[in-house]
Amino acid sequence: MAKKTHVSETPATAWLKSHGVAYTEHPYEYVEHGGAQHSAAVLGFDPFAVVKTLIMQDESARPLAVLMHGNRTVSTKNLARQIGAKSVEPCKPEVANRHSGYLVGGTSPFGLRRAMPVYVEETVLGLPRIWINGGRRGFLVGIDPAVLRDTLGARPVQCALAE
Repeated sequence: MAKKTHVSETPATAWLKSHGVAYTEHPYEYVEHGGAQHSAAVLGFDPFAVVKTLIMQDESARPLAVLMHGNRTVSTKNLARQIGAKSVEPCKPEVANRHSGYLVGGTSPFGLRRAMPVYVEETVLGLPRIWINGGRRGFLVGIDPAVLRDTLGARPVQCALAE
């Protein structure tokens, strides 16, 4: 059941505020390994419009963030080819936590601890509104997807696989 409480500020919401980004808060009951599909179901959102933030690394262990539809998987081969890397793979959770400054399940592309390139599945940018992690497990923020490209500087890629 979705909780209707205010969530205290996170590095992500502080980043959004400092960049003048309007957002809505959507707290929900977090479930371990529930992912974007769970949050979409609990909050009544289309999982295609719930965007997950994945921390990955290239062959030199350089971190990067990938923003993907909640009901799609990243083709690491397609992603690597498009960004000029030999290979890309998901980081282990403890490594992802170190790079991002967030716990896996609560990773936001806003206010990352470490500067890293951010890539966004191109079709995300065509949605009227998206819901993305607000920097804490069980907390999404609703924003205009143009923020990802225009304010965050995320680069569009085509690397989605259907789930």
